[in-house]
Amino acid sequence: MKKKQTAKYILCDTFSAMLAWALLYIFRKVVLENSGFQDVNQVFTDSNFWLGLIVVPLGWLILYTIMGAYRNVLRRARLKEFLDTAIASLIGVVVIFFSLLIDDNISTYRNYYASFLFLLFVHFVLTYIPRLLITSQTVRDVHSRRIGFPTLMIGSGKKAYQTYLDLENQETYSGNLFVGYVGVDGADAGEGSPLDKIMPRLGTVADLHQLVSQYDVEEAIVAVEPDEQERINSILSALDSSGDLIIKITPDARDLIVGSIKLDSIFHSPFIVINNRLMDEWQYSLKRIFDIVISLFAMLLLSPVYLVTAIVVKCTSPGPVFYAQERVGYHGKPFKMHKFRSMYVDAEESGPALSKDDDPRITPFGRFMRKVRLDEIPQFYNVLRGTMSLVGPRPERQFYIDQIVKRAPEYLLLQRVKPGITSWGQVKYGYASSVDQMVERLRYDLLYLDNMSLTTDLKILLYTVIIIFQGRGK
Repeated sequence: MKKKQTAKYILCDTFSAMLAWALLYIFRKVVLENSGFQDVNQVFTDSNFWLGLIVVPLGWLILYTIMGAYRNVLRRARLKEFLDTAIASLIGVVVIFFSLLIDDNISTYRNYYASFLFLLFVHFVLTYIPRLLITSQTVRDVHSRRIGFPTLMIGSGKKAYQTYLDLENQETYSGNLFVGYVGVDGADAGEGSPLDKIMPRLGTVADLHQLVSQYDVEEAIVAVEPDEQERINSILSALDSSGDLIIKITPDARDLIVGSIKLDSIFHSPFIVINNRLMDEWQYSLKRIFDIVISLFAMLLLSPVYLVTAIVVKCTSPGPVFYAQERVGYHGKPFKMHKFRSMYVDAEESGPALSKDDDPRITPFGRFMRKVRLDEIPQFYNVLRGTMSLVGPRPERQFYIDQIVKRAPEYLLLQRVKPGITSWGQVKYGYASSVDQMVERLRYDLLYLDNMSLTTDLKILLYTVIIIFQGRGK
């Protein structure tokens, strides 16, 4: 359903952009140049018209994607649709004006302003009307229960039951399609629950991450009893690494929540809604573009360094040049992280072990590579593949994650973002040689989540470069 809905938006946006561009050409020919309708055929013999008919819509689609127009297509609101389309139209028309129209031959600057305003108005109207029709139909489908969002109820007592009734009986259906509920207090939770006759009990809080993935859950509603409210933090920690999951909490738990929240009670039952997006969508898009551009540039610029490093690694110790190790990344998914080999072969034949100062498993050249972070540069390949970012919490192995989570369950919050080549924790603390140090470094990475932005990423990259040139890597 989502793919079909996304395709509708893309097709309508493409056609609207093409039509707006064609109308702009006709407007300039007929009105601004006073050529009359008899000369409109000249528009279709202009090579720039046909080139723009291909390039301009593509540019609009890129802009819409960067701004997040094709995310959550089944949850669009008509007012927000209006504002988003207006902002995108203004940005896009400014770009078109200065990149494609500013060098045109004109008789007066008044024609520039007329062209700008005409394109802005026509493009906005032609884009917004189809979007409004699609969004309105989707809203009607949700309200009439033809479209629903897989929802998980967390709680098994009277409050959870009352919350379910409130959602089902509200005047405007909000689209919550319950796949089941989860008990809060362990194995006995849910026995005799009033929810048993309505939906299946799927497990406990410990199963949340698995259940969200298994049932493609889009919303989780936390409705716990007063004596269960101390479990809120552990529930959020288990849910917060589950991608774009929408988390709603019954209002009386508001004082227990830390983070970016808002009350969502305009038309439906009131809930505290946890904002699971750490940055605006355009910042996520620019972060990914920045990752790709910098990684390509770095791999090209550092190609001689790659070659020399590979030769030295091969000549100074037997074994392969590169070392690939499974780490846990975004949304808890494992991936292979690549590095230049800095240890002797079979360094972990006795099992996983963290490196320490004067670790005999590290080769002499490997010690130098770690000082200047040279062993990390193959990870630009991971960034290109999308399994890592330039900046983000350092990924760990599941063996150590299991130990960290026992002491600091909030570690799972780090899986909300892609792991990085460098991080706030890496800059401030360096490599960790024990689980204790991993837990200590965790506080810096949690600070990164609270302050995540493109500006923060640039600062961390700058300090990383300084550390590399000073050889202060730990």
